Amino acid sequence: MNNIVTGLKIVSTAFKNELNKIVSDSGALLILVLAVIAYPIIYSTAYKNNVLIDVPIAIVDLDHTQTSRTLSRMINETKQTQVFTKSNSLKEAEEAFWEGKVNGIILIPADFEKSIFKNEQTTVDVYCDAGYFLIYKETLNAAVKASGTLSAGIEIKRNIASGNTTKQAIERQNPLHPSFINLYNPSGAYGSFVMPGIIIVIIQQTLLIGIGMIGGAGREKNNKKLIEPGVMLQNGPFSVIIGKSLAYFLISMINIIFTLVWIYNWFGFPDMGNIFNVFLLLIPFIFAVIFLGLTISILLKKREYSILFLAFLSPIALFISGLSWPVSSMPKLLHTIAYIFPSTSVVPAYLRLRTMGVCLLDIKFELVFLIAQMFIYYFAACFTYKYLVKKNSLK
Repeated sequence: MNNIVTGLKIVSTAFKNELNKIVSDSGALLILVLAVIAYPIIYSTAYKNNVLIDVPIAIVDLDHTQTSRTLSRMINETKQTQVFTKSNSLKEAEEAFWEGKVNGIILIPADFEKSIFKNEQTTVDVYCDAGYFLIYKETLNAAVKASGTLSAGIEIKRNIASGNTTKQAIERQNPLHPSFINLYNPSGAYGSFVMPGIIIVIIQQTLLIGIGMIGGAGREKNNKKLIEPGVMLQNGPFSVIIGKSLAYFLISMINIIFTLVWIYNWFGFPDMGNIFNVFLLLIPFIFAVIFLGLTISILLKKREYSILFLAFLSPIALFISGLSWPVSSMPKLLHTIAYIFPSTSVVPAYLRLRTMGVCLLDIKFELVFLIAQMFIYYFAACFTYKYLVKKNSLK
């Protein structure tokens, strides 16, 4: 009983001391609070329009016929593109492209209408800016949609001329009527697809950097009080780590409520999950990140190292999480190493839980893995902190 009371006292003291250090360190507070709030708002605002529309393009009409003008008008009427200029030559359109006035060029050949009247196949050349895949996608979709609609109209007219009724001509031209439904992301927006996962990575990386800054400050000043009184660590390292982690957990829960509840509602991200299940998943994730940060902070002798080292790892953590590139296309070794970061497990589980509305049983593997990872990093933090105190005591 006395051991329990002593342990609770150590937890309370460590919690208060760590919270005071966080509040008194303006740099760490900036990373742990302001950055977590600012980054999701900035990124989400950038994607607020959700879909890319009115991409400026140039149309080169070498045919100058009624049919080619109809195709040009249909392309301009699509929501994806807007005809910025109509050029008389491909060279003129290329100049507009290199000057940044247009992002794509659509070329209608000189024999366009003649080939159609001869019942011959003709082509429409589409030059897209593939350096930006969203611009490329929208430009290509607009050209395909407009040319497909024009082709369908021509085919229907031919069927009617052959003696079919309008209804028969339409059915012959398009015997199948596919119905497309966008699951889990109805608008097909890039922001709704990428932002939920990015927010999770932001929470992880800012937490790691902030913990590293606090730990690096203690090592830099070589002050045992900043590491936590040596006697406390020698007598109860497990309690001290719990106390420290609770200080960061308190801040993290406030950040989670702001980013994953308020921002979600503000920007209208897809949300089909049970919020209670979401928090059950995020609790072991946050503790795993905290214990990993406490372990890494022992290796950082200066607070600046936290920013240099962990900020360098941020794009790597984002890439290997599977957001920007499918996991199935990654080397197995790289994906295995990626599980060092808790975000690698939590991002796919979180997206399935929050966006697809699955239950906890469907993310059982990721949840169990996060809990195991939490305990592994907890004991790693305890042993590294105790080792540091013994090393300082010998000195």
